[in-house]
Amino acid sequence: MSIDIDPLCEADGITVTDHIENTQFEVYTDRPVDPRSRPGSDHYFPVDASVAVEAGSIEIPRVAVVETRAGDGTLLTHGDCYTMPSGTYHVGINPAPTKLYLTFDSGFSVSTTDRTTRIDLDTPGTVGLGFRSLHQTPAGTITTPTDPESLMDAVSLLGSALQTTSPERSFPTLRGHPPLIGPGEELRVPERVEPVDSGVRIVVPPEYRYLYPVVSLAYYFAADVVPGDAPRIEGDGWTYPLEPGFETRTAEVLRQSFHMDCLARTEGFYPVDLHERETTALDLDWGRLYDLPLAERLGEYLDVPFEAVEPELPQWTLTTDVRPDPENVEMLPFVAGELSIVRSPTEVTPAGDDGGVGVGFFGGTERSSSPTAESEPAAEGVGLDGGELDGGGLGGEFVRGGGSAGAASAGATRGAGASADRGAVSAQTEFVRPEPVDTVEHAWVGDGVPLDANKATLDAYHRRLEAGQVEQSRISVLVVCNDEQMREEGDVADLYGLRDMVQFDIEVRHDLSRGEMRDALASDVDFLHYIGHVDDRGMQCAEGYLDLTDGDLEIGVSAFLLNACQSYQQGEALVHRGSRGGIVTLSDVANSPATTLGRIIARLMNSGFNLRTALHVAKRELITGHQYIVVGDGGTTICQSRSGMAVVIDIKSRKDSWDFEMRTFPNGPYGVGSLYIPNIVNMSKNYTVPSNAIIDSVSEDQLREALELETVPVFYHGKLYWSDNTSFI
Repeated sequence: MSIDIDPLCEADGITVTDHIENTQFEVYTDRPVDPRSRPGSDHYFPVDASVAVEAGSIEIPRVAVVETRAGDGTLLTHGDCYTMPSGTYHVGINPAPTKLYLTFDSGFSVSTTDRTTRIDLDTPGTVGLGFRSLHQTPAGTITTPTDPESLMDAVSLLGSALQTTSPERSFPTLRGHPPLIGPGEELRVPERVEPVDSGVRIVVPPEYRYLYPVVSLAYYFAADVVPGDAPRIEGDGWTYPLEPGFETRTAEVLRQSFHMDCLARTEGFYPVDLHERETTALDLDWGRLYDLPLAERLGEYLDVPFEAVEPELPQWTLTTDVRPDPENVEMLPFVAGELSIVRSPTEVTPAGDDGGVGVGFFGGTERSSSPTAESEPAAEGVGLDGGELDGGGLGGEFVRGGGSAGAASAGATRGAGASADRGAVSAQTEFVRPEPVDTVEHAWVGDGVPLDANKATLDAYHRRLEAGQVEQSRISVLVVCNDEQMREEGDVADLYGLRDMVQFDIEVRHDLSRGEMRDALASDVDFLHYIGHVDDRGMQCAEGYLDLTDGDLEIGVSAFLLNACQSYQQGEALVHRGSRGGIVTLSDVANSPATTLGRIIARLMNSGFNLRTALHVAKRELITGHQYIVVGDGGTTICQSRSGMAVVIDIKSRKDSWDFEMRTFPNGPYGVGSLYIPNIVNMSKNYTVPSNAIIDSVSEDQLREALELETVPVFYHGKLYWSDNTSFI
């Protein structure tokens, strides 16, 4: 069992230890208690451990929301201060270090202070307490030989993290993080990793290019993965082929089954009014489907042609390309845990197949290193896709890399006096051009630097686990501007901290020396926004360069934006040495659009967006955004948005009223499958994440009221605005 429950020694109550999450917390009672084991079925929701105590009050040392349901599970109310009459109740307390549920027969009252939440029963008696691990940390590491056939046994255990095989596993809190996988001479499974018998089998040839694309399916279906000739999914009495178009079909199965689970789960714990359920064209008996075992339910889902479901499916969030190499096996649990669509490209298109002139502003093999070349703009007017950049190229605009730092008229750069060959990306760097994706985000696992995709790394994902759900009272942001001509972007400091209920410590520093830059990088900073020059000598400082790829640097910065030319290698070094992730450039960047992008990223990170989604939104506004990529963990955030999820609004006007679209993205604990209700007058329908909520015919006052709820990006006629400035209406 992952959770232990013991009486407190120096107070009345119990201590709860979650061995998966390595957390411990106390629950206080009004009298000494002797917890005795009770069936988990006493509780409305699934629990990992359940006890009963005799008590008249229950108190936890944190401020929380208390959700009350009737004995049959009907939601009655929630809040932090209310009373309920006599009855049988199921009560949930959130947040807590584990899911915490109470059940009892009594009227009660809920009260909070600035530090505690308390439930007082009208009649003291038996209180059942249930606990379920949030399971954001893996239960352990499975070691395995890394040949494909042996690896199948480990992949078959990814679904052990599921808290249920019902359609409710489409809720992120009921999925749990898959166990890790590590190379070893033989299969060894940790004690707390217990297989789930779902009745689903995935048959694929024992090759990495077939095994890697099914890892998300293996996790979500708790499926056994076994070797065979023809790729297929099987249950008792049914078979679903995964060819022709193997990778496309695996993606379709994931999207279709997940969507249909979200519809079916309205027959279970949360019988909410779901927009997607009301608008579906599928004529199915959802109540019957909900009650079926997972394998039977999946078989009936897949009897429905994908073409019949596709029109109502939301755009999926993430595609991850995992190169079919054995050294990538340790990334599989992280990829599966994000429910990513997975491809495993056997062939990769080199990005430099352009006759040696470089890709966009990438330095090619024939780039001149003569002194006269220093003042010439590199690959003038060519963007990453070979097209024109913002309608006219760099011209004479001051840019952030490549030439001399002082002469804007000659294409001065954020490379600060580097010779042309120094300003180029290293010739040893292999740039690759992944196939386009239909998802919002795109990650790349394996050798090569991907254009327009997140270069994901194992050490960064491990740091996600180390960071855990750390509770912070303040968010620290450091803005470093090491060039006087770029001081305008230094004003981004004003954009961080524009939040109610979230405290930011924001520091702006200019012209740091190498020693000062070392100290800044070593400091415990949540987000570093660097503005200045970078080339292959490193980050320019007041008296020279600090090369992050050399020496023994200590890195304490969690996330970063290196808004300088060709900053990929310096950003990669930051991740390698301790950061979780950041945004970097692959080419020279003109100063004006770089400044604009820096301001956009600042506002998005301040609003709770993760790195990948923030860059996705920035690219909608700036074509030059395609010169940037994310390195490390693209899911990194520095704070949580006010509503929990990342939200983008697209507004369309009408003559007498307004229409707009609210688009949500999974973010942090509000992952794929979360529920939300748009906080708009007369809106009562729930939506799932990700989805697009279409709101029609609202008045101007209603639109303004909606936009005032929190600061979010707003697109109007294709241009980016912010909801805290509605002058465009």
